Amino acid sequence: METYRVDFASLPWETQLPASRFKAFRRGEAVLRVVEYTKDFVAPDWCSGGHIGFVLDGELEIDFDGDVVRFTAGDGIFIPDGEAHRHKPTMLTDVVRVVLVEHA
Repeated sequence: METYRVDFASLPWETQLPASRFKAFRRGEAVLRVVEYTKDFVAPDWCSGGHIGFVLDGELEIDFDGDVVRFTAGDGIFIPDGEAHRHKPTMLTDVVRVVLVEHA
């Protein structure tokens, strides 16, 4: 039977970068992630990958090569792929949680 419900509570936390962790559900090339960042998170470099998501908790700013945009709980995030949209986030609250839909 096809799985339509993602039980994030049963998924393990994974880490890729310091001061962040995530739970990921993968199906084909699609990835659904719940990501948790702490205020100590520092992006190691500019990201040129696209992101579609939703801020669950907290506040963050994303620097788009000098144009800084603030996101708060309830805001959607839509960042296209490519160098023209390169970005770096900064967490403004102790914890920021987002849901992201991405391609593997």
